[in-house]
Order: sequence, then C-alpha cells, then structure tokens
Amino acid sequence: MNAAAPGAVERVFALFLGLQQQARQKTSTEQLAFAMVNDGQALFGFRHAALLIAGKVRALTGISLVEPNAPFVAFVERAAAQLLGQDRLSATAAIEAESLDEQSRADWQALSAAHACWVPLKDRHGDVFGGLWLAREHPFNDAELALSTQLGDTYAHAWLALQPRKPWRLRWPKRKLLAIAGGLCLLLLIPVRQSVLAPAEVVPQGGRVVAAPLDGVIAEFLVKPNQSVAAGDLLVRFDATSLKAQADVAERALGVAEAELKANTQRAFADAESSARIDLLAARVEQKRAERDYARQLLARSEVRAERAGIAVFADAERLTGKPVQTGERLMQIADPAQAELRIELPVGDAIALQPGAEVALFLDSDPLNRHAARLERAAYEAQSTAAGQLAYRLDAAFSDAPPRIGLRGTAKLFGDRAPLAYYLLRRPLAAARQSLGF
Repeated sequence: MNAAAPGAVERVFALFLGLQQQARQKTSTEQLAFAMVNDGQALFGFRHAALLIAGKVRALTGISLVEPNAPFVAFVERAAAQLLGQDRLSATAAIEAESLDEQSRADWQALSAAHACWVPLKDRHGDVFGGLWLAREHPFNDAELALSTQLGDTYAHAWLALQPRKPWRLRWPKRKLLAIAGGLCLLLLIPVRQSVLAPAEVVPQGGRVVAAPLDGVIAEFLVKPNQSVAAGDLLVRFDATSLKAQADVAERALGVAEAELKANTQRAFADAESSARIDLLAARVEQKRAERDYARQLLARSEVRAERAGIAVFADAERLTGKPVQTGERLMQIADPAQAELRIELPVGDAIALQPGAEVALFLDSDPLNRHAARLERAAYEAQSTAAGQLAYRLDAAFSDAPPRIGLRGTAKLFGDRAPLAYYLLRRPLAAARQSLGF
C-alpha cells in the first residue's frame, strides 16, 4: 500500500472491512488459515505469507498442503523461535535480519523476500499463540503495520472462536491442579460414620398370635384392624354348619348306644348272651361320648376369642373372609399398643458391619421430617426372601422413646463404625467389581 491517491483511502478501508467479514464467515480453522495467508495480498501486496500456530507452520500462500520438512517452512519456524527467545513477537513490527543468526540470514536471502513483517495472534489473556509472517520486496510503512495489527486481532478472535476450548486440566496451572488433587486426597481420608438405608416397619413387641384352631372357612371378622379388644371378646367366627351337623349326629349316636346298653343290662339277668355284650356296649357308649365331646369342642372352636387385651393387628378382613384356612394358619395378632419395636429388612447388597446397640434412626413415610431414635437389638445371620422378592437380613431395634403407631412404615438409617470417606463412597463399586472380576 503506497502513497495515498484520490479514492485510495476508501479502497483500502473497503478491502480491510472485506477481510474482516471474510474471516468471520469461515466455518473451520482450515478455511480461516487459507484466507489468512492469501486474502490479504490485495491489501498488503506481500509475495508470500506463513501462518504459525504454537511455533509450527499451519498454512502458506498458494499452497494447499504444508510440507513440514520444506526449506522455507524450516526457515520460518527457526526464525520465529529465535525472535520468541528475544521476546520480539508480542507486537506487530518489521523484522530485521540482524536479529537472526547467520544461518537464518542466509536462508532469508535465498528463500524469502527482502522485507518481512510479523503480525502476532493473541488469546484472551494477551498471550501470543501464533502469528503471520508477511514478506515482500519493499518495506512496510506505519499505516500498513497499524492495519495489520487490527487485522491480526480479527484473525485471532476468529481462530479462537473456531477452536474448541481446552479441557479444564489444560487451562488450569499444574500447581493448582496438584493442590486440588492433594485436597481431594485429604478429603477422602477423613473418617466418617458408615450408614445404610433400609425399609422398616413398626411391629408389635411380644404380641399374641391368633391362629386358626381348625380347618374351615371364615364366615366373618367381628373386629377391624387396629381395634381395641378385651380378653374374651369374639374375634372371628368360622362357618359352623357342618360342625353343628356333626355334633347333632354324634349326640344321637350316643343316645342310641346308651339305649342299647340299658336294654341289654336289663336282659342280662335272664339272658346270658345279653350279659356277655354289656362290656362291648359300655365301651361303644364311651366311644360315642368321646365323639360327641370332640364334635362339641370343634363347634366351640368355630368362635375365636381374644385371650388378652390389646389391639387386633391384621391387614384386611375382606381378604380372609370366605377363604378356607388350615389349622395353625395365622389370622391376626393381639398386641399392646404401648409395646412396639422396629423391624428392618436390610438388603444383602447394602449390608455393613453392625453391632448390637448400634444407632438407628427411623423416618416414617407419613412423617418424614421427624426422626425416631432406636437401638439395634438383634440381627439375623441368614438372609431370607422378602415380599418384594429380594434377599434381606432381618434386624430388630428397640425405640428409645415412645414408639410410633403399630403398622407404620418408613425408612431406617443404620449407623456403623467409622471408615475413610473413600471407602464409604467406593464400597459398593468395589464389591461389584469383585463380584464381576473375581479378584
């Protein structure tokens, strides 16, 4: 760009704005690099230009593919390294051959134009990450250096916009990363209390189980779940139709046997055969009397009564009404509402070392904000299948204060011994790795 002629300023300004617009329209660093070393020829009139990023040539004027071992490429990279060592690449300036070594000056005369200019590319922090080497036959004036500085800022901004951001580990200094790593290691060594969550239910303590006294069909439940009952109250009534029939038949059979015994006893004085049958008939009377008494007992068992005062604990009367049950099958439980304990089902995969007396905290589903304290009393050694179909250990805990209402469910948090935070966080992954890999 020589002395200004009429309209030359407008032309230069239009070329400058066009270069900026073209730089912003590029969609990749390859396209931008090609534009940086070629599009500026109309404005600056350079013979060739080289784009250096991190000390390596990325693009050359008129060449689509850069050969890393080409003489001109090696010369530009060596010259840039020397200028960088002299801290002369932080600003746009004309490059003097006297600032280079003898070999570089010889290569300059053989491979490049007589005059060269360096245009730095700076990042957001003002650090130079690359630059443009521009060379032509006549020197660069101050106006051209000012324009190249502005254009270099535009190119640097466009290049950084197209570059993916560095990972955080590369953006942060090593000293900061080491300090963070050391802090994390110390944090992972902090001892914390092991804890685990498990489903739990408030169950009666020392309750009396009410079981089916006979094989039969339940006719009706006379109490409702959690209803208070007194000793002797009627709880369940079985269908007694067949039992009443059996008792009537047994009663009539006993009457027949007694009448036959009485008739033979009266004939025994005159009839020797009747006298011989008295013992057999007397035994038959006793048999029929025993059958009658057993039928009466079965009929009496058709009505189940409470043996103690308390509340009737069972799930649903409708589910059992009309259902045939067997002798000994559990129907309900009579419990004291003031005596309750916590039953916990700890899944096998979540099991930790727990000692009797370990702290337990219960958070009820109906009242999750309040905490109920308890202490572990018993822990089963053998896992059993739960209603959900998973293996779990049964644990029993006693409440420290007044127990909640029997039948409430929630989540129990069990506290174990202290262990490093790293073990607390990695216990499950390590167990899964051992099961998978077998080490």
